[in-house]
Amino acid sequence: MHSTSVLILVGVVGLALGALLAFLATRGRQNIDRTQELELRLKEANTKLEDFQVQVNEHFDQTSQLVHNLTQSYRDVHEYLANSAMRLSSQDIGRQMLEAGSGQLSDNDENLSVFPPRDWAPKEPGSKGTLSEEFGLEKEVQAPSPAVAPSSETAVNR
Repeated sequence: MHSTSVLILVGVVGLALGALLAFLATRGRQNIDRTQELELRLKEANTKLEDFQVQVNEHFDQTSQLVHNLTQSYRDVHEYLANSAMRLSSQDIGRQMLEAGSGQLSDNDENLSVFPPRDWAPKEPGSKGTLSEEFGLEKEVQAPSPAVAPSSETAVNR
């Protein structure tokens, strides 16, 4: 009997040790699988980010080229109009158009001065201007209202 109980005890201990070893082996393997999965996801995210950065760079390159083409087209149209103005009208008008297209200002710079609107300026010293928040608003003086006595008409109608 002694040998049977020892045999059962050894079997139970062996089963418990086997279960413990199996648990530890699968747990370690799950951590390795999880780490590999996270590394794979990280690589995919980095690839997507790099693709996006390439697309952004291509977008700005194309936008820059299109703006350059637009600017060149504007210059071509302006030169065409200026040349047509020189042929079809006086040379002074054509010359002014060419100078305006090149960014140069005419000799009449003092005539092109821009002044701010003067509607904010007060009419008299110390008075508020028309753009003032208080312009046109008078402070109302509250007069005491007299007590209203019942009229004779209301008494007659009753």
